[in-house]
Amino acid sequence: MLTLWDLIDPLLNKLVTQPRTRGGERSAAPRGKPGAATTGSKSPVGARVEAESANDASPGIGMAPPLTPRGSRSKKRGRGADKSPDAGMQAKYDAVVKHMLAEHGVRVRKWRKNMSGIAWYVTYRDGSVQRLVEAPRPKGPMSAAIFLHEIGHHAIGFNVYKPRCLEEFHAWRWSLEAMEAHGLNITDQVRLRMHRSLHYAVQKAVRRGIKQIPAELGPFLEKPPSRRRSSGGSGR
Repeated sequence: MLTLWDLIDPLLNKLVTQPRTRGGERSAAPRGKPGAATTGSKSPVGARVEAESANDASPGIGMAPPLTPRGSRSKKRGRGADKSPDAGMQAKYDAVVKHMLAEHGVRVRKWRKNMSGIAWYVTYRDGSVQRLVEAPRPKGPMSAAIFLHEIGHHAIGFNVYKPRCLEEFHAWRWSLEAMEAHGLNITDQVRLRMHRSLHYAVQKAVRRGIKQIPAELGPFLEKPPSRRRSSGGSGR
């Protein structure tokens, strides 16, 4: 006589019995919450977030989230950064740098990564003078203009033109004349950078109580037009 248990027991055995692999060994049942997918190896912490950010999509369930290879992310270019020149143009920039440093006896203390620069000199007890600059390495019109601007301070001499804003004007004019003499492209962004720099110098002089603005700086009293969003330039 069949009982209720006799009917239920075969069904329970089918549910409990684990499937066999091709080699005949029983496969281990996955641990974890019911319905949770597992992978063969643990994913690095934050890998999922990185993959979603890079691919704009979540990895599929049961798949290890893809990792973004190092160096594959594109870095945003800073404002005023130059496009990478070809080998021929870069050789031209390098030749200008070599010539200017030798011509004016200047040493580069540091190549800056941003579009800013500074020029100064050190006088020693024996009377010798060391001329120094920090500037971006010329790789395009903007970085070349800033580098030559700092060289210009040494070329025209410190404290030759006063007030300070007038010295800045002559250093910028020297820079653009040097670019033209060496056949380097002077872009609208370079001219805008010059205008912004000199406008700042004039405003600084006004704040310090200058009584009369030099005539050469008259065009730079007005604030330069705002740059377009797609263009760049920053710093001194």
